[in-house]
Amino acid sequence: MVDEVIQQPGAEGAVLDAAAVRQIHDRLDARPKTDTVAACLEEVRALQELRNAISARQAELTLLAHELQAAADKDRGIAEQETTRVVASQVGLARRTSPRNGSRLVALAQALTDMPRTMQALRAGVIGEWQATLVTRETIFLSAQDRAEVDAQVADQLGTASDRHLERAARAAAYRVDPGVAAARRAKAVGDRRVTLRPAPDAMTWLTAHLPVQDGLACMAALNGALHDRPAPADAPAKSMTRGQRMADTFVERLTGRSPARGADVEVQLLMPISTLTADEPAVVPGYGPVPADLAREMVGGAAPATPPRTQPDDPPRWRSFADHLLAQTGADAEPQPGRRVHIRRVFTHPSSGDLIGMDSRSRTYPGLLAQLIGLRDQICRTPWCGAPIAHTDHIRPHSQGGPTSERNGAGLCAQCNYAKEHPDFEVVGDAAYSMTTSGGVSAASRPPRPPEMSPPTRSPIERELMELTWRHDLTRRRPPPGPGASP
Repeated sequence: MVDEVIQQPGAEGAVLDAAAVRQIHDRLDARPKTDTVAACLEEVRALQELRNAISARQAELTLLAHELQAAADKDRGIAEQETTRVVASQVGLARRTSPRNGSRLVALAQALTDMPRTMQALRAGVIGEWQATLVTRETIFLSAQDRAEVDAQVADQLGTASDRHLERAARAAAYRVDPGVAAARRAKAVGDRRVTLRPAPDAMTWLTAHLPVQDGLACMAALNGALHDRPAPADAPAKSMTRGQRMADTFVERLTGRSPARGADVEVQLLMPISTLTADEPAVVPGYGPVPADLAREMVGGAAPATPPRTQPDDPPRWRSFADHLLAQTGADAEPQPGRRVHIRRVFTHPSSGDLIGMDSRSRTYPGLLAQLIGLRDQICRTPWCGAPIAHTDHIRPHSQGGPTSERNGAGLCAQCNYAKEHPDFEVVGDAAYSMTTSGGVSAASRPPRPPEMSPPTRSPIERELMELTWRHDLTRRRPPPGPGASP
């Protein structure tokens, strides 16, 4: 039997609310029963159109939530900017995405009010949320009237053009409506120039530069010229290096002043369990993520293989002396490789849990080492689904409410999330091991990432204190005896 709300959407008393939407959701759990490819694709098309129409509904609800929150905040004297920030976080919680993406969704909902044809296409399901974003993004500098004019000019391409063609059409229309917009966009883009680093698969990275076009072309021309000026070494085997590899090496050398083969001076912080030294358990580099065990051993100067060969069955493995060296000299740098200086800051974890050994402070703000420890623990912003780099270290239980400046009461947050949690309708409770974020009736839990080969951090203060005492005692026993002439 078809639900009344679906069969007769205009009937009196039929309401589309969260309960009705969940009924539709439950219908999707049934296994597909079709016997032709055409029937499968027909349902795929219908579901895609429904998905797009749902995006339009979400945009309308987002706009309504912003209006309701703004009305409530106005009576409390809260600035409009703070309202927009907290609504972005609320939308992020509700859609299980980052507050940054929540900000984009709020801006999209607001922009669509000036672009009725784009909104109509989204409701009809012929375009998706991303295509609507592409159109509205190209009109960011325009007035509401000019944005509506662009909307009219691209209306015939909605649902028929590819993403790239639709984006270009909206950009060209914006240029025609207001020629000065190109200069404004260009000025803003130059101000947004930056260099970013993102992790890539297989222990690689994407180093990206967002530059003015002339600067980007100049950089590529310089790299191409360097390849002609300095060909591959004469003793290198034929085709041993591709053009891309040579350009990448030239880029590193030009930027750092060192040959990639020599390496660079680095300070690396590693969350590294013992099994990284003995087997293949990955280590974690804060700010990047997991790295293979062999790379971690190489970074700290140990060339021990994962399964070192033995000449005799009773011979100790070759990694043992390296492991003893790390455990005995907790403050010493690893032995540098020829031609580079490598400074390793090792972060010790308790061997039976995921706890980093913490420290307390009497300061109202988090000092350098304590903030660094919390950054190593959380790695990215602790707000659920955020994932932005940590910019602030702040109290979970506010200092004004008696919250201590301690590792257990500290959280690493991005700037937007730290400001948003100051809103009276935004609540964060718990501790470092488990915190709960609630706003607008939506709640989500947050836990720190699990260190390599460790269980989640304990929530018991007493158990943690006992583990810390045991760990410190164990470290003391592992230290080698003082050498001749050393003071006791």
